Amino acid sequence: MTPRLKTAYEKQMISNLMSKLSLKNKHEVPKINKIILNMGLGEDASDGKKLKACVDDMALISGQKPVITKFKKSISNFKTRKGSNAGVKVTLRSNRMYEFLDRLVNIALPRIKDFRGLSSNSIDNSSNYSFGIKEHIVFPEVNFDKVDKIRGLDITIVTTSKSKKGTLELLKEFNFPLISKKNWGNNGKKKRNTKKFKKDEVSKEIC
Repeated sequence: MTPRLKTAYEKQMISNLMSKLSLKNKHEVPKINKIILNMGLGEDASDGKKLKACVDDMALISGQKPVITKFKKSISNFKTRKGSNAGVKVTLRSNRMYEFLDRLVNIALPRIKDFRGLSSNSIDNSSNYSFGIKEHIVFPEVNFDKVDKIRGLDITIVTTSKSKKGTLELLKEFNFPLISKKNWGNNGKKKRNTKKFKKDEVSKEIC
């Protein structure tokens, strides 16, 4: 069965994006090419039992068996050895990509404690969007009682967009809870309302 979001993209989102981005050809409309999930394990990667638990959790989250990533270089400061296990990774395409996206936006992200939205500044020069999730247990597929340790997860959404604006509009169409740049200060924290009231205005606000 065709995923709900894929149908919505083909029937509605393409025309919306053509209008917003002033495009004349539908083949120029940006689309999501693939989604990459990565979980770094650090020292736990050398423990076979913990590694298997992470592989199982990632398989439940993505609906696809992950691959085990290896370190490309040996760095003494980080206690890494070339060729040793680094973590697990999954690359999602086609229907599985849309199914994961649907669960991510509508189920997993709203379950994050004190969630206020995703920053719109995380689009790189290749017009791809990346963000991190601190607790992988926000995905309902993961059984909390069987989790040995709560781990973080990096998610990269690779798009065909040729501009950051195109990627931003594409994510908005998929209902990503993005926070506008105007609502954030230089230090990355949400701006506080610093408006000063006169005495008579304060009394009006209280009343």
